[in-house]
Amino acid sequence: MSQEICKVRRGLLKVGMALAFTGLSTRSAFAAFEARATVGRSLSFHNLHTGEKLNAEYWSEGAYLPDALADINHILRDHRNDQVLPIETPLLDLLHGLRSVINTTQPFQIISGYRSPATNSLLAASSDGVAKGSLHTQAKAIDLNVEGVLLNELRRAAIALHGGGVGYYPNSNFVHIDIGRVRTW
Repeated sequence: MSQEICKVRRGLLKVGMALAFTGLSTRSAFAAFEARATVGRSLSFHNLHTGEKLNAEYWSEGAYLPDALADINHILRDHRNDQVLPIETPLLDLLHGLRSVINTTQPFQIISGYRSPATNSLLAASSDGVAKGSLHTQAKAIDLNVEGVLLNELRRAAIALHGGGVGYYPNSNFVHIDIGRVRTW
């Protein structure tokens, strides 16, 4: 068994144990992660379309950091037309929780963050896998992978957080994560 699989399983085990000992429901799993990060929250990204990389502490001592959020919004912009929409902070917090569960310092490799309605319409016209009302157009979704983490393990870790929707696209090598209703596909 690879080390990355063991790390993910240990992370999931920690979540399960925390839930069992505290009596939290699985719906509260993500809230438990948020409560643990009281000093700072950081994320790392590598946009595979633009080549840009970012490591940013976006939350510190109870507050979101506007300059870091602007940098994150930029790297997660619609790379086809450079349109930027502020990424919903609950999505960033969900990614922070996911990073804790998979126990990695590797950046999230971004396939798609924010998508303008025009870009989404273009993609939906040429693919059955793109929702016409995609949460990407509301800056509430992200498609990603993580180097060194098996895609199926990334999917399982995201599902375990119960923070929103999780889509699995092994042929395209990414997992979709959003902050909509909890569901999987």
